[in-house]
Amino acid sequence: MQSDDARYLKRKYKGGSLDVHPTEKALVVQYEVEATILGEMGDPMLGERKECQKIIRLKSLNSNTDIASLARKVVEECRLISPSRLPEVEQLLFYLQNRKKSAEKKEKKQIKPRDLTPFEGMELDEEANINSIDDYIELLYEDIPEKIRGATLILHLARNPDNLEELLQNETALGALARVLREDWKQSVDLATTIIYVFFCFSSFSQFHGLITHYKIGVLCMSIIEHELKRYDLWQDELLKKKKVLDFLKRDDDPDNQNLKKEYEKALKKYHGLLTKQEQLLRVALYLLLNLSEDTRTELKMRNKNIVHLLVKTLDRDSEELLVLVVSFLKKLSIFLENKNDMAEIDTVEKLVKLVPCEHEDLLNVTLRLLLNLSFDTGLRSKMVQADLLPKLTSLLGDEAQRQIAMCILYHISMDDRFKSMFAYTDCIPQVMKMLFDCGEERIDAELISFCINLAANKRNAQIMCEGNGLKMLMKRALKLKDPLMMKMIRNISQHDGPSKNLFIDYVGDLAAQIGLKEEEEFVIECLGTLSNLTIPDLDWELVLKEYNLVPYLKDHLKPGSAEDDLILEVVIMIGTVSMDDSCAVMLAKSGIIPALIELLNAQQEDDEFVCQIVYVFYQMVFHQATRDVIIKETQAPAYLIDLMHDKNAEIRKVCDNTLDIIAEYDVEWGKKIQSEKFRWHNSQWLEMVENRQMDEAEPFMYGDDGEPFLQNGDILERPDLFYSSDGIIPVDGAISPEFFTDFQNGDLLGPHGFPSSSLTDGYGQTGVTPVRPATAYGFRPDEPFYYGYTTSR
Repeated sequence: MQSDDARYLKRKYKGGSLDVHPTEKALVVQYEVEATILGEMGDPMLGERKECQKIIRLKSLNSNTDIASLARKVVEECRLISPSRLPEVEQLLFYLQNRKKSAEKKEKKQIKPRDLTPFEGMELDEEANINSIDDYIELLYEDIPEKIRGATLILHLARNPDNLEELLQNETALGALARVLREDWKQSVDLATTIIYVFFCFSSFSQFHGLITHYKIGVLCMSIIEHELKRYDLWQDELLKKKKVLDFLKRDDDPDNQNLKKEYEKALKKYHGLLTKQEQLLRVALYLLLNLSEDTRTELKMRNKNIVHLLVKTLDRDSEELLVLVVSFLKKLSIFLENKNDMAEIDTVEKLVKLVPCEHEDLLNVTLRLLLNLSFDTGLRSKMVQADLLPKLTSLLGDEAQRQIAMCILYHISMDDRFKSMFAYTDCIPQVMKMLFDCGEERIDAELISFCINLAANKRNAQIMCEGNGLKMLMKRALKLKDPLMMKMIRNISQHDGPSKNLFIDYVGDLAAQIGLKEEEEFVIECLGTLSNLTIPDLDWELVLKEYNLVPYLKDHLKPGSAEDDLILEVVIMIGTVSMDDSCAVMLAKSGIIPALIELLNAQQEDDEFVCQIVYVFYQMVFHQATRDVIIKETQAPAYLIDLMHDKNAEIRKVCDNTLDIIAEYDVEWGKKIQSEKFRWHNSQWLEMVENRQMDEAEPFMYGDDGEPFLQNGDILERPDLFYSSDGIIPVDGAISPEFFTDFQNGDLLGPHGFPSSSLTDGYGQTGVTPVRPATAYGFRPDEPFYYGYTTSR
């Protein structure tokens, strides 16, 4: 058709549906445009239809707006809405008016990391068309305003995923965008933001990551972010200098001062404008990098270019949308040890703690998740406590949305003994106790009960838990539901001396009753452990053993293989506790428990924990005349103890030495054997030298005048006077190790006046003993913190 044939153009508008905007205070009008080209005779020559929409923004709409008047005004000014639809417009406006508050709240708190919203400068007065892509590319070769316009048009196309495949085929467009970004990003923040946004649209799909890598957009984004952060520091310094000058010369009646004040306000306004645009740029660049970091190899390259330090530096910003992104990125990075170590080197924790709590729900949630990942590191947990995170987390226990994550972090902190006591100075314990009791008969969350078990390992915490009817409620729930974890918590409470331990006298019968029943083994173990902790002078153990017929149970469960090792070990510890009572020790000895213990010692001789606790039972029994005679005269227990007194485990050696000292004091024959063995052990090297030295190599002083040896090896052990030195500080039992002499010569064991240190001897010049139950063979008590496993939050 020739151009001169077309004489007339006829347009026809047809109204369509009417609805509210999903996020803004606006009405959306859908309509159809029919354009017809007429010939000379008025005949239609060419026609085309197009569906369009118009957004009517209602900035003046608020809770006090007159809906009827506003609806009439909208209908009058918009020809696309028929006057007959006035009631429909009023209904939509009424809906918008009531939706206002909840929509704003949702918009504020529901910003997800990957929901990159349009920013200022993206608005266009025309609609982008994929068929006009060549025209948009040409704009990229013009001046900065035209480049921004061309890039914005391409961005509108890229935001539609259907266009990405076609744009991918257009290497000219992508190459031009990459070139303009590389050359002109410093000249215009808007231009850089728009072009990076285009590539961000591609980065949302992993199949296009190769394209972004090809044009080296990721490396360029890292450089842009680093540059912008330096610019931010310069702006801050410049603004601070002006502020200081203004504060120094602050006199309202001075005209120069007024000028300085106006200049400062103008600079502050400019700074906020620049800051808004810069944060838009940082957001889109960091989003793109976050998408690319799905590939761990790409993430490693970012780490080598110091991405962690850049992100932590960005935590100083106030923009919640930017902070959600930055913290999300750090959380993703924190699952790798190298990145976590980078965060530990700088003040990451201190900056994160400032964000807790905050009104932005998503920001608070992702911050807590990052802190949870970091709390697996002992050093970072310490930093969290030093930054006063503990009371902040405690306050979040009342927030149902954040409770579980806060509880997990608190659990990690409670694993460190040095921090357990700090919980007593917050309202954390009353809160968790209320949570326990609110569970009723339902299963308690593993995080909650694990946290409580750790807290109960501290004496002050345990006392707070027992306040009021606390212990009564715990015992009632544990015994009713047969809950082993709850009983483990009670067991930890029972270990502490003081008022809390005396409260258990009322529950000894209930606990003892559980042992004879066929209950779950884990529950019985905790009941036995709780009873074993009750070293209370007023407790009549003989009555308990008889009333609940516990002696046969204890004896039967000493047989190797009769039960799980954990249960057998608790039985041994229980016997050690009740053996403190003279009458109980006699009862146990008559029942034949001592031979059973020796048999168990033979079977478990490789397990240091069993050996240590069995030897402790012997230690308790040798205090009583009746059981001491049985052990010394009717069993080979002393011989076993002599073999064990040189064990590699320090705890076992300590208990053996104390037990053998008592045996040696009451039995002369065993005393000589013990003394001889100690002498042989501590002087083994010298004795070996004497035995192996040839006569012709012997020293002259070893022989008398008649040529006979001065002393034979056997004679040495018959000369107790040789066990003493001229200083008179070496005890006759030979219980001093060879290291003593080295320390003595170096002065390590001497007090300030040349006398032996008080830490070495007691008031009678004898080496000290440990009358209380020893630490376990592994150096910690049997009520160690309860560890509950977590995986790192992703």
